[in-house]
Amino acid sequence: MHVSVEHVTKNFGRLKALDDVSFQLGPGHMFVVLGANGAGKTTLLRCLAGLVVPTRGTIRYDGEKFSRDRLDLRKRLYFLPDVPVAFPQFTVIDYLTMVLRIYEVDQERIEDRVVEILRDFDMLVLAYARMGTLSRGQFYKAGLAALIAVDPELWLVDEPFASGMDPNGIIKFKDYAKEAAERGRTVIYTTQILAVAEEFCTCFCLLDEGRVFLVDSAARLCEWSSEQAGGLESLFRKLRE
Repeated sequence: MHVSVEHVTKNFGRLKALDDVSFQLGPGHMFVVLGANGAGKTTLLRCLAGLVVPTRGTIRYDGEKFSRDRLDLRKRLYFLPDVPVAFPQFTVIDYLTMVLRIYEVDQERIEDRVVEILRDFDMLVLAYARMGTLSRGQFYKAGLAALIAVDPELWLVDEPFASGMDPNGIIKFKDYAKEAAERGRTVIYTTQILAVAEEFCTCFCLLDEGRVFLVDSAARLCEWSSEQAGGLESLFRKLRE
């Protein structure tokens, strides 16, 4: 899916969460939105998902103008927030079934795939556990399992590396995301961890106080960060200067 963000601004009262954000992104990319707390990363993903309406600006998918009532476009994407939405009394299987029904996925054909995904995330033994009994990391893994089973054209994943997942969960997320991008899916995720962004993206967007500082390739990010020790804060300071 080709993503076009054109001069998107989002105000919450006097707070400008996004300020004239623009970028273009083609299919087959892993695109990281990088920024500190309050940079506007989650607001951007929520705008891309249709959960938040921009105050100004336009979002287009494959050239078509996107809005929250374009259900045909919304079914081509999947937004996974930092805390997935699920009823605590649902079992993991109940949750996955609900999501697959919403996305109109043939559940009989995908049954083996769901088992494989749950096994990869060490969640198969918890298939009938209630969501409310899971740890934070397990809860997020269930959300990722739903996303991967749906197999959308556009992944919107909020803070996967701050989700509480164990190392195996993080490794499997990376594997599935890379495989999806290789098949032409577009993966957009957020993080404030510079070291993660350096090794796990093809291109990036650097946000600060709702504004885009830079959109460039992963190689460029590694080049700049290697020149400046001290992580994300130091990189921002250098760019401001």
